[in-house]
Amino acid sequence: MAQVCGICGKGPQFGNNISHAHNISRRRWNVNLRPVKAKVDGGSKRVRVCTSCIKSGKITKA
Repeated sequence: MAQVCGICGKGPQFGNNISHAHNISRRRWNVNLRPVKAKVDGGSKRVRVCTSCIKSGKITKA
């Protein structure tokens, strides 16, 4: 299952882990997704939404 928000399309970001000895390995920051029952097109539907969309009120819970 993709780590993508159903409202804003926000996905994971990528970067590096850098240790004290300056060893570098790739890492990723995942989006904080929550399954929410939201009103979509008049009916209720389960959508995976990031918490920033929930907080800002971009969805209405069913």
